[in-house]
Amino acid sequence: MKSITVGITGASGSVYAQRLLTRLNECPEVSRIDLVISQAGVRVVGEELGLNVAGTDRRVVCEFLGQDSGKMIVHSANDIGASIASGSNLSDAMVIVPCSMSTLGAIANGVSRDLVHRAADVILKENRLLALVPRETPLNVIHLENMLKLARLGARVIPAMPSFYHHPQTIDDLIEHFIHRLLDHLGVSHEQLTRWEGSKKSGRQGDGETRRQGDREKEGHP
Repeated sequence: MKSITVGITGASGSVYAQRLLTRLNECPEVSRIDLVISQAGVRVVGEELGLNVAGTDRRVVCEFLGQDSGKMIVHSANDIGASIASGSNLSDAMVIVPCSMSTLGAIANGVSRDLVHRAADVILKENRLLALVPRETPLNVIHLENMLKLARLGARVIPAMPSFYHHPQTIDDLIEHFIHRLLDHLGVSHEQLTRWEGSKKSGRQGDGETRRQGDREKEGHP
């Protein structure tokens, strides 16, 4: 049974956080979800999803999931004494989705201005999995250097970049595929049909081209 900490900050992409929380709540492998939302995150969630997630009561859980859940505990970003602020709290992993450049910079430089930063610092010092989902463009040198620093410290930087090899038909397809990839990194199993298994079509085309090349060589053509 896994315990996952989820941080939400003020970058665009709140829908990724909502969908991840839904999938974690549905997964029988996950027994506990600790949620902390920065002040800027509360505002962006409100603007992008129309949800009121200010506060720490059960209403916040219902806003995200459409129902209450005994798995999820909501912490105030100002509560530096919360359970997830200590290394003795046995959280298996933490994911910050979306991760603002301000949050990324604070974590990269060991600055804890709120519980999101402190919880991430704890995960790093305890050598546990920290996954960061930045959503920003373009990236300046400061952003890139902070990402490099965190990657060298063992964090996984997983930008919210959609893929298209699974032939998405809707925006929802793009969101779901990215969340499945995020669950893979968190070690949380899931059922989905978009895992890449190799291009059989391109393989057949490649074999045909090889045969045609061989025939040309036999005929004396380059």
